[in-house]
Amino acid sequence: MVNPRKLIVLAMTVGLCGVGLTVAPRAENPVKPAPPAETRKDNASPWGIASGAEWSSDFPRFNPMLQRAGVRWLRLFPEWQVIQPKKDQWNWTVSDAMVANARANNIQLVAIWAYLAPWASADGGTRKFPIKSIQYWSDYISGTVVRYKNDIKYWEVWNEFNGSFGDSKNKVKDYAELVVTAYDAAKKVDPDARIGLSVANFDVGFLDAVIKAGAADHFDFICVHPYENLGAVAEGGEVGYLSLAGNLRKMLAANKQRADIPLWITEIGFQAPIKPDAKGDAEQAEMLIKAYLLSIVQGFDKIFWFEARGPAYGKGTDHGIIRPDWTPRPAYVGLKTMTTLLGQEPRYLGWLELGKGGYGFLFKGDQENVLVAWSSPSQQAKATFDGAVVVTDLAGMTSRLTAGEERLLTPRPMFLTGVPTDLVKQAQDNIRKPYPWGGDYANARVVTCRLGASNTEDGLKQINPKTTVVVNELTESYRRPDFANPALKNEGRYIYFRIDPQFVPFGTTELEISIIARRLVPDKEAGMNLTYESMKGYTGAKSWWTIPKDDNWHEHTWKVRDANFVGQWGWNFRFDAIGSPNEFLIKEVRVRKPEPKKP
Repeated sequence: MVNPRKLIVLAMTVGLCGVGLTVAPRAENPVKPAPPAETRKDNASPWGIASGAEWSSDFPRFNPMLQRAGVRWLRLFPEWQVIQPKKDQWNWTVSDAMVANARANNIQLVAIWAYLAPWASADGGTRKFPIKSIQYWSDYISGTVVRYKNDIKYWEVWNEFNGSFGDSKNKVKDYAELVVTAYDAAKKVDPDARIGLSVANFDVGFLDAVIKAGAADHFDFICVHPYENLGAVAEGGEVGYLSLAGNLRKMLAANKQRADIPLWITEIGFQAPIKPDAKGDAEQAEMLIKAYLLSIVQGFDKIFWFEARGPAYGKGTDHGIIRPDWTPRPAYVGLKTMTTLLGQEPRYLGWLELGKGGYGFLFKGDQENVLVAWSSPSQQAKATFDGAVVVTDLAGMTSRLTAGEERLLTPRPMFLTGVPTDLVKQAQDNIRKPYPWGGDYANARVVTCRLGASNTEDGLKQINPKTTVVVNELTESYRRPDFANPALKNEGRYIYFRIDPQFVPFGTTELEISIIARRLVPDKEAGMNLTYESMKGYTGAKSWWTIPKDDNWHEHTWKVRDANFVGQWGWNFRFDAIGSPNEFLIKEVRVRKPEPKKP
């Protein structure tokens, strides 16, 4: 899979949502409480935006635009060194302006405590640990909460400490200490403050380790950044995406944490070309709608699209719903259409399978029920309704679908109102049932993927088949890694897979992963290894497999004892041919659960 993280690496490692802001202090102000103000209501809206540091100073201009689009939450706050440039010096100029402008636009801030002030760090920078004294961190937390407790109730501890933002020899221990210290200091000042445990991508293993290292019972909500999982949705990976909240809940339960801890997505995004581009702009808008709605469906409370405006991290593309020239992208218009139809407190009612394989999710909006529908890229689902319905596209344009009229669904979501009563009841009855799109693999022993011109997937999906090439023989077809494609670079040596989440829920550790392969040319050596998800992240298997020297098919099995297949980067395992001198053919891949142990 062409790793989306490579395209967003700076978005996840430069300092997001105001973190990393380097506005120079202009005035020194003593630590003091904010002026008396009425405590703000905890807005139930799920609609959030995260702003990157590079253009965060544009908030006076983009906040009104966000407000008009229905956004009610903004992830934005200066970093520690801006507020406290010296140990005994406080400067509230930038943060006061952010808070005041958000209030004026009826937007609530979610603030991030990050990074180190240079005077408090190990090397005079902002990332390297250990911190000189954890008391410095505690004092900073107390100072910010005292000043903003009437305006800011949600505080996220650091930004992606498990990534490059935390330079530490013991990331788990150091982050746990930051969390516990922040929680204790904030609650002492404001018992109503809510503290968030945060992580890059969907690193459930890191969250699990931090909780076990001492952060248990010292956080009020969890924040994840599943960029890669959204990238998989673009390839038809809705079922995998819909498993995220469930796996987080299982991890929390295993650690005896509260069952109702809110789950947030404080960063997620998809890039579009900087200059207007019909195809790229439309795809970004499509992915924005899916990101918000697929997250709400599974129980995420808040979702923050990265980002408001810019920046250009991806060679001619950026994440913003507003272009550098301040014109709104189709994603902005799609967001406004969605928030207008669903309102500020949408309630998920249930799902429908529309036609053959079409996705349908029903919501209770402000005025009426709204069905959001689309199909995967590989499906040609068609839907009909017993009564007339109104169809609204992402641009807000409406049309009427008469009773019995057939509508072809596409990957681009559409909003339908006036949904017949019987379908509303059917969706409500479905809400507790397994989704129909991936099959029922909860009790299966084996899942398979037969590779060819059109893969046959039975609980096992090849992610991004573009890293492989179809090879046709007389009666059958197979796939081979695409070593020679210069556009893929080393990605052409990886073959990625994701298993149906029902088959490998959190807590599944023992698996047998098999591949059936043969050499492309019998006398040219070829082979591979296995990389898979574990509680410690992605790890390589210990044994390299060299395919035997002939033109026969051969099967090889790796036994995994420490699996944690939650889709941290959107995939569960891959075959690595990075050390193979030559290409090979792949016929089939299987994953088996060992037989249950006898009591």
